[in-house]
Amino acid sequence: MTATSANDLRIDAHQHFWQVARGDYGWLTPALGHLYANYVPEDLAPMLKKHGITGTVLVQAAPTEAETTFMLSLADKQDFIKGVVGWTDFEAEDASAHIARMARHPKLVGLRPMIQDIADDRWMLSPKLDPAFQAMIEHDLTFDALTLPQHLQHLLTVLRSHPTLTTVIDHGSKPEIANGNFNGWAKDMKALAEETSAFCKLSGLVTEAARNWKRDDLTPYVDHLLTCFGPSRLIWGSDWPVCTLAASYDQWIETTDWLLRDLSQADKDTILGANALRAYRLS
Repeated sequence: MTATSANDLRIDAHQHFWQVARGDYGWLTPALGHLYANYVPEDLAPMLKKHGITGTVLVQAAPTEAETTFMLSLADKQDFIKGVVGWTDFEAEDASAHIARMARHPKLVGLRPMIQDIADDRWMLSPKLDPAFQAMIEHDLTFDALTLPQHLQHLLTVLRSHPTLTTVIDHGSKPEIANGNFNGWAKDMKALAEETSAFCKLSGLVTEAARNWKRDDLTPYVDHLLTCFGPSRLIWGSDWPVCTLAASYDQWIETTDWLLRDLSQADKDTILGANALRAYRLS
């Protein structure tokens, strides 16, 4: 995925930074080994340069507006952070006002409730969330859907109700690659691709595979996403540093190149950069 000219566009549309001492990353514990450390722009910048990646989308990792403020402060200092996907409480009575205020920052491009961590699989169906979804539409913010396979039918219901909500399904909705579970996920992803305008991220797959994963383990899942969403609606991201639980940044890029090897260069470029511009309205 190395750039071939100065005009080539490469976007890492899903990466994280965090500082452990901030204290609001409830999922981040010492049990996660090397992830339980600070990850800052200076750690990622050399890898971006090595692979000719010209920009990133920085995505929330804590369910607090304070973390969103922290991420936007990083984006203000780092030109390569082209957009931030933050967090707000979608259930709050004043969610619309919060979203309107947050949207004033030019690099706030989306919001992401941490649906995968919410006990109620039907949470997103609550009418209490409608004002938040409507405010996102009004302020041109993208909804990052951090879902698991069991959420997909509910996500389809939400997107049918809000057809103009720009949506990106994170990490292919985390298919259970390690267990080889395919059919149910595949059916639901096909329905979402056919019945909505949602984008889907080609990211976060290696951490859903077995510890000794091989490229062939990912192939049926990536091929299905390509068939359903096509190159025009798939978006590449690294999920760094979470991906390092299963693969280095270099390894995921090499694997991506292999998985997309049969596509035309134009289609590869669309997945690796152009779609992120469209989905997040990056400048």
